[in-house]
Amino acid sequence: MPNSFAALQKELAVLVDRHTFREGMHCTDIANLVFFRHSIPYRSNRSAPPYKIDKPSIFIMVQGVKDVLFGEERFSYGPPHYLVASMDLPIVAEVLEASAAVPNLSCKIEFSRSDILELLSDDAQTGSHRGQSSRSLNVAEMDRAMLDAVVRLIGLLDTPADIPALAPLFTKEIVYRVLHGEHGRSLRQIVTDGTPAMHIQHAIQHLLYHFQEPLRVSDLADIAKMSVPSFHRHFKQITAMSPIQFQKQLRLQEARQLLITEDAINVADTAFRVGYESPTQFIREYSRMFGVSPKKDRRRIKETDEHGIEL
Repeated sequence: MPNSFAALQKELAVLVDRHTFREGMHCTDIANLVFFRHSIPYRSNRSAPPYKIDKPSIFIMVQGVKDVLFGEERFSYGPPHYLVASMDLPIVAEVLEASAAVPNLSCKIEFSRSDILELLSDDAQTGSHRGQSSRSLNVAEMDRAMLDAVVRLIGLLDTPADIPALAPLFTKEIVYRVLHGEHGRSLRQIVTDGTPAMHIQHAIQHLLYHFQEPLRVSDLADIAKMSVPSFHRHFKQITAMSPIQFQKQLRLQEARQLLITEDAINVADTAFRVGYESPTQFIREYSRMFGVSPKKDRRRIKETDEHGIEL
């Protein structure tokens, strides 16, 4: 195994390049590991659908640069950085650097809340900062120890017989490195009883399943067992969005997916399906988010090859 950081980074790029034989998303023989390969740069309002994170995940840029739009914030990350997401979030991603000669390569490693709990001591689970909330999406710089663990995990694809025994161990080591990194608290807060993040998760789950319904912030605050002002404050700290912005992004993401996948559906029906009472308001907000009207966007996407964009 090479010792230098640069050599490990190069080895990682070679591994991912070898196991991504086409554009888009690649599932692997390691259940929680997915690769992404893109040879064409794009902006979110051009052709690619937005994306929703539904499990705690680590996203590692192997080659190239991506931007992630998270609420009103924008993250740009490339090697040697990684992005850690601790809960369910609507995200928009953009590929900034990519070509046929030097494709944009990345990977996603999913993990469970039980993986986090196994790595925390009782003191860490009942520690301080219970009243504080950390942002649920963060970019950090990977150190050599974490990069080495990632290379070893992906290297198991060349020795499939070792995957059942070693993949869980290497994944646990990677999560351990994140937990002890600069944004580890964003993971600890989602498994620590009594933290605002634990309660906000319940409200987010409700929104994910009921985003078409009228939004009553007081109901969400009740679900989170908070006062309305406290709920607003913690929700914004964690998601970088207000509850209304969060719901709007979920609605517009679902609308775009419907327009892409259901040829027979029209714009008005799409608006009503995702919870809008006014097609005019829907068109206005859709155009603001994606840069063009729903009709033009659908036509543009249909004329463009799907690239399976991911974080």
